[in-house]
Amino acid sequence: MASNLNYLDPSLKPLEEKIQAYLDAEKELQRAVAEQASLSHPAPQPDATSGPAAAAAAHSGTAPSSDGIFEQRPPTGSYDQAADENQERLQNLHDDIHLLRREIIDMLPVRDEWIKVNLGYGPSRVGAFQETTTEGGTAPSYQLRVVF
Repeated sequence: MASNLNYLDPSLKPLEEKIQAYLDAEKELQRAVAEQASLSHPAPQPDATSGPAAAAAAHSGTAPSSDGIFEQRPPTGSYDQAADENQERLQNLHDDIHLLRREIIDMLPVRDEWIKVNLGYGPSRVGAFQETTTEGGTAPSYQLRVVF
């Protein structure tokens, strides 16, 4: 029974914290990707040819935009920064995840085996498994796998 509790070893605490940071970063990346998709594909808007916006446009002599709201030109020299900021955020998250993945793989005591860790759900497993065979003396690449 004592061998089943080796995942509670205090020496694994730094590895567990790094894995938790990695999982949190992956969740944040998923949220950012969903936000990017919602920004690039906005929800359909009602037609501007009927309703209060169309009546106001007919009365004022100006035409509303397709979403029923009167269009206003942006100030000279301004542009939509949301897309650029979101793209930069996605790139930063990708970089953070890549760095965390590399650090976790370096912290693992063995390769191509599962290590039991405590991620708060009972015994979870983490491992680095070789993706391809090495040819010509190149360093092997490892894939990080986390099961909880």
